[in-house]
Amino acid sequence: QVQLVESGGGLVQAGGSLRLSCAASGIMSRKNGMGWYRQAPGKQRELVAAITRYGSANYADSVKGRFTISGDNDMNTGYLQMNSLKPEDTAVYYCNVIIGTKWSDYWGQGTQVTVSS
Repeated sequence: QVQLVESGGGLVQAGGSLRLSCAASGIMSRKNGMGWYRQAPGKQRELVAAITRYGSANYADSVKGRFTISGDNDMNTGYLQMNSLKPEDTAVYYCNVIIGTKWSDYWGQGTQVTVSS
């Protein structure tokens, strides 16, 4: 029943932009936040950006000033606007939601972002 579906990835040149979308469904508990993770092959998954239902946002230092996270009122839809993309941003990007004070145990398929030099 629970689904997290990411979309919007693609292949872009360095300096380009992409907007990722996240659709959450089947989660009956109150969602207190949303976030985006990324993982490159052979690398550990890292948290890129997160936002609370009250609008407070945090970013990894590597993307601060370039990425912007947003979400709708009930946190069923989220976005990650990515500008000034760099080759090191290449990864599979996943969204997740915060239930209570913890990240959920659900993961979608992710969306591939590839940035060429």
